[in-house]
This record gives sequence, C-alpha cells and structure tokens, in this order.
Amino acid sequence: MEENGWVLDKRNKRSVRMRKPKPHDVAFEDRVWAAFAKLGFRSLNKDRRLTLKYGTGENECQQIDVFAADDDVVLVVECKSSAETKVGQFKKDIEAIQGKRAGSLRTIKTEFASHKVKFILATNNYGVTKLTADRIASADIVHMNEEVIDYYLGLADHLGEAARFQLLGNLFAGQKIPNLDHEVVAIEASMGGHKYYSFSIEPDRLLKLGYILHRSKANSSLMPTYQRLIKKTRLKNVAQFVESGGYFPNSLILSLEGGPRGLKFDPFPKRSGQTRAGILHLPQTFRAAYVIDGQHRLYGYSASARAATDLIPVVAFVSLDRSDQMRLFMQINENQQAVPKNLRNTLNADLLYASDDLREQARALRLVLAQRLGEDKVSPLYGRVQVGEDSKTPLRCLTIDAVARGLDRGGFIGTFTKTEVKDIGTFYRGSNDATGDALFEYITLGVDHVRRHLDVQYKLGSSEGGFVFINNGIESIIRILGDVVLHLAAHDGDYDPRKQDAQALYDDAVPYLDSMVEYLEGLGPAAGLEYRQLYGSGAGTKYWRRLQQAISEARPEFDPPGLADYLRDEQKQFNDESRDMIDELEAYMKDDVRKRLEDKYGADWFKSGVPRNLRVEAGKMMIERNADRLAGQEITEWDCLYIVNYRDVMTQTQELWRELFEKRYTPPGDEQKSGGWKARSSWIARVNDLRNDVAHQRTVSVDDHDYLVTLHTWLVRGQTDNDL
Repeated sequence: MEENGWVLDKRNKRSVRMRKPKPHDVAFEDRVWAAFAKLGFRSLNKDRRLTLKYGTGENECQQIDVFAADDDVVLVVECKSSAETKVGQFKKDIEAIQGKRAGSLRTIKTEFASHKVKFILATNNYGVTKLTADRIASADIVHMNEEVIDYYLGLADHLGEAARFQLLGNLFAGQKIPNLDHEVVAIEASMGGHKYYSFSIEPDRLLKLGYILHRSKANSSLMPTYQRLIKKTRLKNVAQFVESGGYFPNSLILSLEGGPRGLKFDPFPKRSGQTRAGILHLPQTFRAAYVIDGQHRLYGYSASARAATDLIPVVAFVSLDRSDQMRLFMQINENQQAVPKNLRNTLNADLLYASDDLREQARALRLVLAQRLGEDKVSPLYGRVQVGEDSKTPLRCLTIDAVARGLDRGGFIGTFTKTEVKDIGTFYRGSNDATGDALFEYITLGVDHVRRHLDVQYKLGSSEGGFVFINNGIESIIRILGDVVLHLAAHDGDYDPRKQDAQALYDDAVPYLDSMVEYLEGLGPAAGLEYRQLYGSGAGTKYWRRLQQAISEARPEFDPPGLADYLRDEQKQFNDESRDMIDELEAYMKDDVRKRLEDKYGADWFKSGVPRNLRVEAGKMMIERNADRLAGQEITEWDCLYIVNYRDVMTQTQELWRELFEKRYTPPGDEQKSGGWKARSSWIARVNDLRNDVAHQRTVSVDDHDYLVTLHTWLVRGQTDNDL
C-alpha cells in the first residue's frame, strides 16, 4: 500500500490503519464542491464525470468540475490547482469557456429554464496579475481563488445556508430577489446631512437584502471594505440569547442602495417638523443593504424560527458611499470594541486613497502597497505581512507599518502639501493608481531577487536565525531599492525613472542588489544575531545604513546622500539628546530629594539627612568653587553633589530608603526585584556612568539611549503627573 502512495496513520495491536492524501487538484475540487453544498445548493454533480453538451456533435461535450444549482441560480465552475504557488495566465481556459458558453447555456436552460447562470474560474495556489484579472472579468467569468472559497466555507460554518445570500449578493448584485415583500412602515429624517429611514423589519427579510463588507478576498472588488469577519463564538452566544427569548433594543445601522431614482417613499398625510412617516419601498435586489453595524445581531437570527416573526429596529441611511460607511463604522467602534492598529491601517488605506488631501493620498498609497505586497500571490512577501486581524507567525511576521516606512523613506512617492507636489518621488506618475502599479512591480522584482538568493533566510522568516526577512530587514531592503533608483538618476542626466518600466529599472538595479546579497550571505551567526537584535527608534536606520555601506564598499560609485556623514557621526548621534535627558533627571532628583529631606528634618535637613563623608567632600568643593565667585553667586554644599551621591543619601539606612524613597525611586517592574535597595536603585549608578560617558565625549549606544528615554519618561514626566 505504501508503494501506491498510502501512509501509516495508526498502528493497532493486530492491524494498521492507512491513509492516502488526496492529490491537490482533487482536494481543491472537493473544497469548492463542499463550499456550495454548505451554502445550500441542492443540485450538485455527484462526481468528476459530469459533462455538458455545448454543440450538436457526439463528442462536443465539456467535463464540468463543479456544478451547483438552487431554486434561482446555476453555477458552472472550472477548477485549477497547483502544488506550489505560481503565476497563472489561464488564456486557454478563458477562451474555452467563452467558446463553449452559448452551447452550454442552451443545455443548462433545458433543465433550469428561468435560472440565472454564472461561470466561475476557481484557482488554488495561483497568483493572478492585473492583466489576467481584467481578461477574466471581460470574459464575464467570476474568479475565485482558494481564499475566497475558504471564506465561504467558513462563513457557511458560522451562518449555515444564510451565508448563501453573501455569495448571491456578490455574484448577482443589483438583480431581483424573487417573492420579496418589500414594504415597511418607516420614519424619514436626516442626520449629519444624510437622509435616513427608521423602521422595524423581520430578520429573514433583511438577511436576503443584506450584505456585509468583510475584509476578505471575496470582497476585493468592492474596496474599500471594513467589517471584521463574523466571530463564531460571538454568533453562537447571540443565537442562544435570541432562542432563550432575548432581544436587542438598539438599532442595526444600514446603508440602503437607492438606485438612480432613489428609494420610493409614500408619506402619510400628517408630518411632524422635518420628519414624516409613511411606507418605504425597500430595494428588491441582492446586495441592496450594507450592514454597517450589527452583523452579529442580524445573523444570530439566521437559524432561528423567530427570524420570520421578530421585528428588529433599523436605522437605514440612503446610498452612503464606501468611505462614509467606513467612517461611520470607525466612529461607532471607537466607543465600543477598539479597532486594532493593523485593521486601522487597512481601513485608512481605503479611507484616504481618494482623499482631496494629497498628503493623505500618499499615506494611503503606502498602506495599500504594503497590504498588496502581503496579499498578492505574485509578491514574494505573500502571506508574510500581518493584514487586518491576521495572527502573527514566524512567517507572517512583517507589519504593514514596517513595509510602509520602507516605501515612505525610499523616496518613491515624494512629499506633498495639501494641494501640491512638494518633492516629486522617483516613481510618482501623477496618480495613486499609475504610481502604485509600477512601484508594486518594481518592489516585487527587487525583493524577489533577494528571496531567490537568500532562500535559507526566506524560509526562516522571523524564527531563530532569521535576520533578513524581518521588519527592519524588509524596511531596509525597500529603502535600498529606492537608493539605487536615486543613484541611477543622479549619475545619468537623461535617466528618468518615472519614464522607465519596472522591469528595466530592476535590470539596472541588479548589480547593486547582488552586492547587498553577497554581503548578507557572508554574515555569520553572531553578526546575524546582532542585526536581529537591533531595537529602538534608530534600529531600522542602522540596518539600512549598513547595507548602504556594504554596497558602497563593493561598488565605490554608489555614494548615497548622507552615508559618509552618518558613518562619521554614528558613534555620537545620541550623545546630545542623552545629555539633555541626564541633566533633567539630575535636576529633578536634586530638587525632589531635598524636599523629602526638608519635610523629615526641617531646617537641619542637610546635616541630618546627608552622610558625614558626603558633607565633608561637598563642603571642601563648595569652598574651592566659591573662591572666585562674586557675592550673591555662591553655591551651597548641596549644589556640589552628583547623581550617584543622591543614591548614597537615599540608601544610608534601610529605614530611610523605605520611608522616603523606595516607592518613588523603584522603577516600574522592579518592585519585587531581589537584592533589596541595591538592586532597585542600581539604575542611578548606571545613569551616573552614562553622565561620565557624555561628559568625556564617549559614545552613547542605542540601547543606553533607549534606557534613558524610559527612565526620563517614568521619572521626570510620569512622576510629576502622579504628584499632581
């Protein structure tokens, strides 16, 4: 059996259980078939041998992978699967469906005379370029990749057959729903400049009209989308609540599609102020009501007998565009469940894309490209960028923020005022769409070059040993791709990257990318660990500058702006800021420790509160420093103490430390630190060492700088607020 592809599943005492994995193409067809079965299509092909006649000849029959029909529609599905991810063209498949469509429709109509028919191309492990996607759409074929199929499978698990309305809304938007009672008693009013209707309706009617703009591949053509996927556990709780007699008094929020003529509303004779009651004629078409808030409440009724009898309150705005829907969704959720940062990024990508403000457009373009690099199978970063609410894994370790920073700092798009281009980027071609397509292709080619030559690093991702395909690494590689374009343009006056196609730019960039790859490939485990452990605000810059330096050493003509200055100043870049923070820490402690001693000892605070040896040393220093000072400018003994001396004052006895200083001067998180006062006040000694480094022009490291930022934020800013 093993020779025929079977593998051992379980060994019993006297027997074994074997299993044989399905071939990937069979498994995918079964997933597609199962999706439509779960969605409630009752007429399905029973095996892979179903054929449809498309001509009069005996052999003019086409094998059909999946055939699905319900009471109203027929779906004919061609499945294509690949064992490994690759880019597909599907030219022959598209032409075959087009050539046989008319004959196939004649055959289908003999059994399903009044049904609507859709032809679907379902793909697994295929990337589809924009050109191919346009070709599929122009042939009136619906493309569904494996993520779309999985979306509907998962949705069917959550919603049962009610999920079919999501599919029908996608496939047949704007087409009539048969036998729908479309009248409700409603109140017409306006809010925020938008007309709305308030009414009550049975959930089963609204389920047929409703559509939820989930952020998924299934809705990619409807961007911008904004809804989280329905959570099964929450839906189950809602369903149990409904079945036990519970109800929801708060309204669902919808956007009703009004059509070119608007919604029909027959008002009653009497009106009150600016509101009026009457009969609202709801649209009778699929995907006519977008659910902005309340998807769980609505779909909690999907399997309930009460769906036909309960009335749920609704506030329905009229024809809100997607951006207004999204703003309303975000406003509602700001005061309810927090919208996670990654989801906010993806929402802002859509919300700001068509903004009148060029600065917002540029920000949106960066976010859209970062998201696209993680979601498009053509991209080498496919599946590695956390998009929306994706969980983090060693491979899905990149954030949208990191990729967007690389795009921003790479000089590709440029900088803008609200209405004008301030500094045109190397790829900016007048609009987001034109710029985005060219830049996506160039970044894809460039990062894929690194992937192919550093395959081991690519497979490691962010797991142990991985230091290239992590946030700082990808940000830096994207910035290097921008540096190379700037270099090419600067060294050839006739070289305009905005007029070059992406492939040509990549070809010109290859020698510089090879130098970078050779450098990264030659790094040993210790050096790789150093790159991996770069943290803090300057980590990305440090990674990027090192890559610039490696390329410059291999190719001296590559001399990006600022590199020489950076290498000269790198070791002291944090000294000035660190000096300021140390001065503020010292000033705060000098004032605060004195006040605490005065509160305890009164006028005798210095003699009673400062150890004798410190008083003696401070007295000598005071006399020496005051010898040349004018009257009125003299300093006191207290002015002659340093940061480390304040620690000696605080810890001269355990009782004094606990009474006056322990609570104030123990850093957050160190409250239970072993070692007593020595361990909990050790930070003061470290700050004193850093003070000496700064005073003698020694380098302050990134880690030391970040440490000072943490202390300064806690002690100088935070503790002052706590006092108030």
